[in-house]
Amino acid sequence: MLDLSRELGFQFDNTYARELPGCYAPATAAAAPAPRLVKLNHALARELGLNAAALDSPVGAEIFSGNYAPPGAEPLAQAYAGHQFGNFVPQLGDGRALLLGEVVDRQGRRRDIQFKGSGRTPFSRGGDGKAALGPVLREYILGEAMHALGVPTTRALAAAATGEPVYRETPLPGAVLTRVAASHIRVGTFQFFAARGDTAKLRQLADYTIARHFPDLAAAPNPYLALLAAVADRQASLIAQWMHIGFIHGVMNTDNMAISGETIDYGPCAFLDAYHSATVFSSIDRGGRYAFGQQPQIARWNLARFAETLLPLIHSDPQAAIPEAVAVLETFGGRFDAAWLAGMRAKLGLLGDPQAGDLDLANGFLAILEAQAVDFTLAFRGLSGAALGDHTLVRPLFSDPRPYDAWAEHWQGRLADPAASARVMDGVNPVYIPRNHIVEAALAAAVERDDLAPFHALLDVLAAPFTPRGGLEAYAEPAPRGSAPYRTFCGT
Repeated sequence: MLDLSRELGFQFDNTYARELPGCYAPATAAAAPAPRLVKLNHALARELGLNAAALDSPVGAEIFSGNYAPPGAEPLAQAYAGHQFGNFVPQLGDGRALLLGEVVDRQGRRRDIQFKGSGRTPFSRGGDGKAALGPVLREYILGEAMHALGVPTTRALAAAATGEPVYRETPLPGAVLTRVAASHIRVGTFQFFAARGDTAKLRQLADYTIARHFPDLAAAPNPYLALLAAVADRQASLIAQWMHIGFIHGVMNTDNMAISGETIDYGPCAFLDAYHSATVFSSIDRGGRYAFGQQPQIARWNLARFAETLLPLIHSDPQAAIPEAVAVLETFGGRFDAAWLAGMRAKLGLLGDPQAGDLDLANGFLAILEAQAVDFTLAFRGLSGAALGDHTLVRPLFSDPRPYDAWAEHWQGRLADPAASARVMDGVNPVYIPRNHIVEAALAAAVERDDLAPFHALLDVLAAPFTPRGGLEAYAEPAPRGSAPYRTFCGT
């Protein structure tokens, strides 16, 4: 194995371990008694400069189960704190994750490679640090789907079964996810040191974050205030993209908000079927804090917590820094609104310069979807045909089509070039999303029957979400009428 490992392509350059002592604890993965490689992401492996053919093997199973650390890896668990459902926890950290290290991919981008579910760490707080196969495959599916939809996201490099059970309500097959991210620095990472009053470590972390993710900001008059603005901008864009595809993260705690602007941690997340802004799928979000329509407000709340950590860096007198930070936070609403409207204009095929009525058209369509519980994805996808005069995919979705007819007449009058509009809409309104019931069926087959065929088939469908293909109609349909309300759980 040692000889073969030299051919695997890992070229680690671990700046987090090297430059940020005190921001992590060294740790090692637990042994997996009977490792099996369930899925390797060949395309992502090649993007990272890895030898996919060599890794899709028993050697890869040993590596991605945690049994064997490739040369140059420096496994560590990152420290962070976080507000969970609004309640601050001063120490969380990677309780079941290990950062193996960093590689620079073929495009020159620095990427983290991290295990999830590889066993206990110093931050496990009594947990076993393990993950079950179902949540691991769920994160694989959701991350790859989001990537194909064009949304910034962490991605799955591999899923490996460990050959041992993990115990939750019942014994479940254990597994490890290997995840790739621009970094795993979170708002909660900054909160960890702010809670301890460690301004020196905060400055070190902020300088590292700027150098890694926002190098142009180093020359700004106030780099830390500029960092707050840059993160706000990325989060505004990201949340708008979530809203455009009907995605609900489900647990937008500050430790789940990546500074890089990537979607991270696919636990109780889901996609809308019938549109309703108050939709909640998470079994633990009983108050609707993280409902679909609440996501922009929660992002701003999280950014306010980030701003609090930066106050002693923005100004030597933190009180003097407050007005400057507040001024940046007050721009978030405008940043989000602009990103959201730009995306909605594309979804509605509104080309050319924005017009005063565009916002009303977008909100008007959502209002009639909500009033009649119409499927979000099907309705938007059907609009490209409606732009050309064929309403047969949209109109029947409404139990009472009259409000749609009135809206559509006004909307069509806004389309100067319907054919061009239809082409734009078909490029942004997906045919296929990870339909919740289909995801659950694929996971049940894998966990209960050791049948991975539905998992692989679903991944293939979601890899090309904007291209309709014959024989795949079932993947585009919502759950059957009368299905039980969908609920998700924090499984990963």
